[in-house]
Amino acid sequence: MLKRMFVAPDPGRLRLRNALRAVLGIGLAVGVSLAAGHPLTAVIAGGLAALLALFTVTDATVRAQALTTALLPVAGFPVLALAAVVHGHPLLRDAAFLAVVVAGVYARRWGPRGNALGIFAFMAFFVAQFLRTEPAQLPALYAAVLLALLSASAVRFGLWCHERRSAPPVVEPPPAGTGRARTTTRQAVQAGAAVLFALAAGQLLSAERWYWAVGAVWWVFVNTTSRGETLVRGFRRVAGTVLGAGLGLLLAVPVAGDPLPTAALAAVCVFTVFYAAPVSYTWMMLAATLLAALLYGLLDVLDPALLLLRLAETGVGALGAALAVLLVLPVTTHATTDAWIRHALRQVHRCTAEAAARLAGSADADPAPHIARLEALLGRVRLSLAPLVHPLNPLRARRRRARQVLDLLDVCAREVRGLAAVAADPEASHDARLTLACRRVEDAVEALTGPSAVRGPAAPPPAPAPEPGAGTALAHLDGLEKALRGLAAPLGDPPRGALARA
Repeated sequence: MLKRMFVAPDPGRLRLRNALRAVLGIGLAVGVSLAAGHPLTAVIAGGLAALLALFTVTDATVRAQALTTALLPVAGFPVLALAAVVHGHPLLRDAAFLAVVVAGVYARRWGPRGNALGIFAFMAFFVAQFLRTEPAQLPALYAAVLLALLSASAVRFGLWCHERRSAPPVVEPPPAGTGRARTTTRQAVQAGAAVLFALAAGQLLSAERWYWAVGAVWWVFVNTTSRGETLVRGFRRVAGTVLGAGLGLLLAVPVAGDPLPTAALAAVCVFTVFYAAPVSYTWMMLAATLLAALLYGLLDVLDPALLLLRLAETGVGALGAALAVLLVLPVTTHATTDAWIRHALRQVHRCTAEAAARLAGSADADPAPHIARLEALLGRVRLSLAPLVHPLNPLRARRRRARQVLDLLDVCAREVRGLAAVAADPEASHDARLTLACRRVEDAVEALTGPSAVRGPAAPPPAPAPEPGAGTALAHLDGLEKALRGLAAPLGDPPRGALARA
């Protein structure tokens, strides 16, 4: 788990830059709120708002990101007011929270913006429970959140706007027969059922901290589409919470709200949340759990019993999510896995085509953005295949095939990155053998993703004099072709057969 987080590919050091920028943006938001004289609860709310703005806003362009960030208060402030008003009325409060969850999950049908606004609305209700917000506190909370969002935006869109140089890849779901709207409707129904369970069971555990169970349900459902993905996400959330609670006992309890060590540890937690999120949900949850413990320390309510309760509530939420995806409109893992694999393989071909065009002398060809999208797609493939490669999966043959698919896709990504590096070298130039090699890669992708056109054997080109960079490029293309041919066995013919039946 630790190795995976630190050795996972980070093209352009995007994860590192996002994590460092988050520490700077959230630190500035908290510092400005403290300088403005806001109460502690408002400072915490502002810091969490800045974290959400930097974490959840993932639109493809800077302009779209700025608009989504500006809309966050529109989604969050009415929900925050609603939560404050119904806080003392349990039945109304539970009904309102359930409605916010269902609406927030359904909003994902509108893409990254809907997802970000849904998360912010949910967290507005959640934070109101966390801070026990009353209506009289709303003006201070609103002011702190607005100030925090402005501070985070100043860092994201001003001081450190690396998206202007390289837009973050946005991974849309591949086309499915059910349609996007039906997918989000199904997930909204599942999340609603899971929240009903979490509300009932969570309040049996604690009348004050029941909302942690609902929070676990919410975050288990984020970025999952199948039954297996949700079950694995729930398992990893519980594992991360166990580890985070243990660290809380070792670090947060002794600190006991002391401002300087708390601030230092919180900065490490924020960095880890952003750095680990794309590659290790367990590590992200470890850091988030420790961060929550540090905040409870600032509020002077932290003790070992509270950390144990946090773990129990998380387990209840994960159990509710598991029951919901197993019993309510379930979708099997292989129903989504094949589509993501095909999507990634087609992106491999796009990357290869762009690199080949660059080697052929096209000034407009640029494989870099295509490779960034490929990395994002491979992350989605790993998430989809996670239930199959999990150590607790009893189907060893299926687990072995899924692991082989992941390993070969990683080889494809490595060879494509190497090919792009050669293409970026101004000394590299066209070699006639590259055309034939790219043709073979295209054929291999077509053989895996769909019926390919019938072609006669390509005539070998005349033996040209070696061109600068051609030998290295050919080596990457040969390695890529070999990996694609190797995928035929675990994917089967047709592509979905062996992996789904194993």
